[in-house]
Amino acid sequence: QLQASGGGLVKSGGSLTLSCAASGSIVSINRMGWYRQAPGKQRELVAVTTSGGNTNYADSVKGRFTISRDGAWKSVYLQMNSLKPEDTAVYYCNSRTWALKDFWGQGTLVTVSS
Repeated sequence: QLQASGGGLVKSGGSLTLSCAASGSIVSINRMGWYRQAPGKQRELVAVTTSGGNTNYADSVKGRFTISRDGAWKSVYLQMNSLKPEDTAVYYCNSRTWALKDFWGQGTLVTVSS
C-alpha cells in the first residue's frame, strides 16, 4: 500500500531523492514520514510532515534532508543532500491516519560510500 523507491549507492557528499506513493486504499492520512534502520540499530525517525503543516527532522539530518509531499497525501518525498556514510540504512516510508493506524512501505536501501 506504500511503495518506496529511489534508494541506491552514492558517494559521500552526494544526493538522492526518495519517493513514496500511497495506494488509494489508504484514506484519512494526516501524517507521512520517513524512518530508517541501519544494520544492528533500531529504526529511527528521519523526517515527518503533518496535516498541521509541521515538519520535524532528526537532529542528525537537519539542514541536509528535506521532506515534502503532494497536496492529496498520496506521495511523500525525501530530498537528501550532503550524504554521509552514517546515513547508510534501509529507509522506510510511513503514513498514519487520523485513527492512528500506521502503514509502512517495503523499504529502500541507501548506501553512502566514503
